[in-house]
Amino acid sequence: MAEKDNLRDNREKDSTGKRCPADKSMTDHAAKTGAAKEQTEGSMENLLTRLKHQYHSLSKGQKRLADFISEHYDQAVTMTAAKLGAQVNVSESTTVRFAMQLGYAGFPEFHRALEELVMNKLNSIQRMQMTYGRVPQGEILGTVLQSDIDKIKMTMEEVCAESFGQAVNTILGARTIYIVGIRSCAPLASFLAFYLHMIFDDVRLVQTSSASEIFEQMIRIGCEDVMIGISFPRYSVRTQKALEFASKRQAKVITITDSVHSPINTWSSCSLIAKSDMASIVDSLVAPLSLINALVVALCMRRQENVVETLETMEEIWDEYQVYSNDEMTTAKEKGDIKLS
Repeated sequence: MAEKDNLRDNREKDSTGKRCPADKSMTDHAAKTGAAKEQTEGSMENLLTRLKHQYHSLSKGQKRLADFISEHYDQAVTMTAAKLGAQVNVSESTTVRFAMQLGYAGFPEFHRALEELVMNKLNSIQRMQMTYGRVPQGEILGTVLQSDIDKIKMTMEEVCAESFGQAVNTILGARTIYIVGIRSCAPLASFLAFYLHMIFDDVRLVQTSSASEIFEQMIRIGCEDVMIGISFPRYSVRTQKALEFASKRQAKVITITDSVHSPINTWSSCSLIAKSDMASIVDSLVAPLSLINALVVALCMRRQENVVETLETMEEIWDEYQVYSNDEMTTAKEKGDIKLS
């Protein structure tokens, strides 16, 4: 019994040896993420499983839909209900009833399940083939820009204001802020860290050259800290391991990802959803960056005096050391090194 009590005491302390208060929100979240993890593990095959189990009860037209989706889900994901129906010679209403027959609230929910299936099934080469196979060369610019606009609109519709507020409060109350983003998400992590440095005293961008170095940089993380993890398909295993490590150390975990079914949400106490373009070799991170912008602005508004003081100091430093090109050109002109006509 004494040994068990000692183990319990150790778990209740962070890496600095300080006892952490019980956090009901984290306890509640642990119960939620247990169910979320089960849902995530089954989400990839859930749609195909439904098709298989309910195939015998479908009408002839619905069976043609099921056959086409099972064999060509990479094509079906780009189609509307009307186009998908036309592909197999059934009406749009039949396609909608088909989605509801599978247990979805309607075609939009069915289509989201199809997107998640494709995101986890396709590799980079297949994504490139999908993108360049259906977009004419002369329409690429307009198509990509419109796609980015659509992703921001979808993010506006799906992001949870309550979760956003919770993320802001969690960051404001943290002792140390850790940020991790790997591969294509590294610029997002770097951008967020750059601006959080202007607001907070202790912000640490976790460098990710190797798995061991990640843990070494996080060795002092504890229950008074927050870890912000950023990951989009295809999800980084190193990011997941970093978030798992932070969660086991009882740190708060905030995730920025594309879906409630994202594997990194297994360890999150707060998740912010931003849509990314999964059907391309180039990850579209416009909506995630916009969400991060909103997060930085919200934090600045809550820490206005600190931010103003920091910016005033930085402006003095920039002027003194001629950080920006305008200062350099002005100084050169004053010295007579260059002439502006």
